[in-house]
Amino acid sequence: MPKILPKKPSPSFGKWLIVALLLIGAALVLLPLAIVLLMSLAPTGTSATSGNLAPKGLSLDHYRQAWASGNFLLAFANSTVVALTVTGFQVITSALAGYALARLKFRGRQALLLLILATLVIPFQILVVPIFLVLKWGHLINTYGALILPTAASGFGIFLLRQFFLTVPVELEEAAALDGANRLQILGRVMLPLSRPALVTLFLFTFIGEWNDLFKPLVFTTRPELRTVQLALAEFQEQFTNNWSLLMAAVVIATLPVVVVFLFGQRQFIQGIATTGIKN
Repeated sequence: MPKILPKKPSPSFGKWLIVALLLIGAALVLLPLAIVLLMSLAPTGTSATSGNLAPKGLSLDHYRQAWASGNFLLAFANSTVVALTVTGFQVITSALAGYALARLKFRGRQALLLLILATLVIPFQILVVPIFLVLKWGHLINTYGALILPTAASGFGIFLLRQFFLTVPVELEEAAALDGANRLQILGRVMLPLSRPALVTLFLFTFIGEWNDLFKPLVFTTRPELRTVQLALAEFQEQFTNNWSLLMAAVVIATLPVVVVFLFGQRQFIQGIATTGIKN
């Protein structure tokens, strides 16, 4: 007799409703980005204030003009140096501190963890005056140090890696210790390779945050050769206030690097967010 295959359950109304809501939410998020992109690709001479958001024809003229007028090359170099350096410092300090809080037993460990978590609720703007005085005392104002050192360590990064280290089985460390590995070797050869999703997550959060930061270069630097992408974009906006297509082209130029970085690390990023804090 022929086998009767069971019918697959049809999607319920609730599932279709969730999908519809997700599509609407995605459209609401992507619509402004699409408008920015279309306005930036409008041909030269097209008015963006006439209400026509779908220009006839596409052109890269505004991108060329924005790149030349905004002098973004130096700003890109400064932002890249600052973002990568801060990210490197945060990964190192967060890995060391997170491993110590996750595995080492010492007096005051929980109190130290609570103190680190308390720093997450303090806005950076409240600390700007003491940080400025410390940087001035160290003769670091108007230097790369003023853009790097204030955020070289992160309470969020320490907590993120600490939570991920807790998900790694202790037996792996014990096996490495039996082979003669010390704490630093266990961290470098066992814990960090297994924690790549969390490291990529921290890298993306830190890099994007530093790339989009306007506050530090605005407060701690005045030299034109130290201006970053966001500061150059703010100056560009003041200069070309009425040319919307040119402004949108500058926005796309400033945003493109972080979009590319996120696309390369999105899979590890999602995995790191999904698995952090889940103990085996």
